[in-house]
Amino acid sequence: MIKNYLKIAFRKLWKNKVHTAINMVGLAVAFGSSILLYLTASYEFSYDTFHKDADRVYCLYFNTADKGGKQEYSAAMAYPLTPVLKTEYPEVEAVTSYSWGAGELTYQEKKFEKTIQTVDADFLKVFSFPLLKGNMNTALADKNNIVISRTTAENIFGKEEPIGKQVLVTLSNEKVPFIVTAVIDDAPKNSTVRYDALIRTEKNPGYEPIKDRWTSQNHQVYVKLAANTTQASAEKRFESLVNKYMKTSEEDAKKAGRLKNARGQYLSLLMMPLKEVHFDEITGWGSGVSKNYIYTLLTIALLIVLIASINFINLTIAKSFTQAKEVGVRKSLGANKGQLFLQGWGEALLVCVVALIAGLGMAYAFLPQFNKLFDSSLSIDNFLIPDNLIISLISFILITLIAGGYPAFVSSRFNIVQVLKGKLTRKKPGVLRNSLIIVQFSISCILISCTLVIFTQLKYLRNKPLGYSKEQVISVPIGNALNNQTAVQQFRNELSKYPGIESVSGSQINFGNGLDGSSSRSTYGFDYYPNASDTKNSKSILTDWVRVDYDFIKTMGIKTIEGRDFSPSYGTDSTALIVTESMLKQMGEKQGVDKFLMPDSSVGKQKIIGVIADFNLYSLRRENRTITLEMAPKGRVNYILIRTGNQNLAESMDLVKNTWKKLVPNQEFKGSFINENVDRWFNKEERLSQIFSLAAGIAIMLSCMGLFAVALMIIEQRTKEIGVRKVLGASIGSIVNLISVDFLKMVGIAFVIATPVAYYAMQKWLQDFANRTDLNWWIFALAGILLVVIALLTVSYQSIRAALMNPVKSLKTE
Repeated sequence: MIKNYLKIAFRKLWKNKVHTAINMVGLAVAFGSSILLYLTASYEFSYDTFHKDADRVYCLYFNTADKGGKQEYSAAMAYPLTPVLKTEYPEVEAVTSYSWGAGELTYQEKKFEKTIQTVDADFLKVFSFPLLKGNMNTALADKNNIVISRTTAENIFGKEEPIGKQVLVTLSNEKVPFIVTAVIDDAPKNSTVRYDALIRTEKNPGYEPIKDRWTSQNHQVYVKLAANTTQASAEKRFESLVNKYMKTSEEDAKKAGRLKNARGQYLSLLMMPLKEVHFDEITGWGSGVSKNYIYTLLTIALLIVLIASINFINLTIAKSFTQAKEVGVRKSLGANKGQLFLQGWGEALLVCVVALIAGLGMAYAFLPQFNKLFDSSLSIDNFLIPDNLIISLISFILITLIAGGYPAFVSSRFNIVQVLKGKLTRKKPGVLRNSLIIVQFSISCILISCTLVIFTQLKYLRNKPLGYSKEQVISVPIGNALNNQTAVQQFRNELSKYPGIESVSGSQINFGNGLDGSSSRSTYGFDYYPNASDTKNSKSILTDWVRVDYDFIKTMGIKTIEGRDFSPSYGTDSTALIVTESMLKQMGEKQGVDKFLMPDSSVGKQKIIGVIADFNLYSLRRENRTITLEMAPKGRVNYILIRTGNQNLAESMDLVKNTWKKLVPNQEFKGSFINENVDRWFNKEERLSQIFSLAAGIAIMLSCMGLFAVALMIIEQRTKEIGVRKVLGASIGSIVNLISVDFLKMVGIAFVIATPVAYYAMQKWLQDFANRTDLNWWIFALAGILLVVIALLTVSYQSIRAALMNPVKSLKTE
């Protein structure tokens, strides 16, 4: 019996080749694209879940509020915090600081550029990275110990035993000896915490001057709570820590007129679960991957499968009415509803299985392009994870039960008498079919509208003036390869002989996302006294603080409002400041030059020598702050900035690269143009626009395939009616209009349903941007017009073909 059912199923599918092909192609595309999108989402949600006690590990962050009550967050912590947590708070089982850095490892004249993190001794207790060699309790016990990753050990030592060997780490241009005490496994790709080597926090070059300052915050802190401690109780206990050690910060907030935060405090020390750090968008220290982005991927995957399933249901139900007599005969021969259902569902299952196999093949074939397009790192191993296999199998069974089971259920309930008399009718013909088509095109319209809004926002961000000239400026990360105090001058001396180089400067912070992947932010808060004799009336200042080198304004093409740039001609510029226009507003001054600020009492008063136009130092997603520039010879300048007047950009880059190789022959060059760095700010929006574009394209293709097939069947059912109308004098235009108008009505209803949904979704999405475009009506109107044109083109072909048919052929079948 099963063999006969299979034969019948194959014969039916072959007989209806067009509908079978539409169903199989549609489902295969839906399965393939949905599998890739689901695996991407699954991979993102897997970040940091591999740690043994991940549910007890947290990243600390501060919560404050500004004068308007807007909530502000920061994950930058002070060095005194970790010892206080370890000694005074028993609910904290382990605690470690974590600071990112790149450095050079040297062993027997061999040099390696590696990511060297500064951490505390508890690092290996907080995180459960597998320890391959060494003792977890003593690996970082001494300040001169170093722990290296498996890959680093292989690179440096090969097959040689690494434990006990001495390596040199370049810190502040000085090679410091360390003893290798342990080897840990490489961090998985889905780990927020990354490393090539680990050394103690005390060895950080900037540690000593600020090790006791609670106001100097420049690194992350992770804690592991005791098993019987909850997040809420720990955060409550941290209130006493803030009151005891950070009273000054609270008082400054009150004086500045800041409001209390959502917890009713001026300053709160809170904890973010480790599993949420990857999705951290509020502190600026996480990966910045929004959970909404991941949910969007899952939603798109679901919508694509839904559209393909709607096609399957519509076509299968429609064909079941043309094959109703077969069902009637089977019932008259004794077949029950269950047998008819299983046969119908079996045919659907056969189509779905073939489509799934094809979809898996498509997903595997397009995996490299998918990874490249969406900056992902998926592999076949991600699909073979048991959880993913189980979820995929359950989802497939549900889809076949809904998409294939419902049509089988409908056909199994046909009335045998009406079927055999040829009088089978439905009480509401086409209601389900039309409703499903409306759903399909509503989804397509939403995706088209979202795509257009994202493209518009992306264009707005790319075209928004940044306040500086980003073209023809090269940024070169210094790292530990050169002396940070002399690197800019070295480059200036080397490049001064080339007429194509206009100026050379340096900056503590990069513009955009450079190839080194590093980002940082230094913020100062202090009081400004407009009248030196009046020490009671002050203004609270909050500003981004950036150390730069000479010719910074000239190199970056920033407009000077008042005063001048830093210059080696003035010896006093070593402690001078340049501020932005918005800084003057904070100060309450109309002119800034010759005014004095005192952000640090140990440095003393610093004179303002220039006022410049506001510029965007950080991503346009964030709200721009005031900026203060300091010319500090002893300060750390991390990037060399080179403006070139040469129109041949490749030639300019080669010149800078050759200069780097001359000065640092053994170090990798990571220079890049600032306009490219700025473009990387928008990588997430770019990927989202690409995902929506592809999703909209797939949704439209599947919807059109379904619409084409439904139109074909409707025309087949109305062949004789069309023939009669032509005999009675109906024109081709009237017949095309007769067939097309019903479909266009459905598209119009879909547009009315989809527009408010798309508007609401995009309005919520745009709220994440400090700088955003307006939601113009024409975007949604354009989406509607595109939808109508696509539907009209899809239906018109079959409509015109039916209208041109010879009525004699369509009527003589009687």
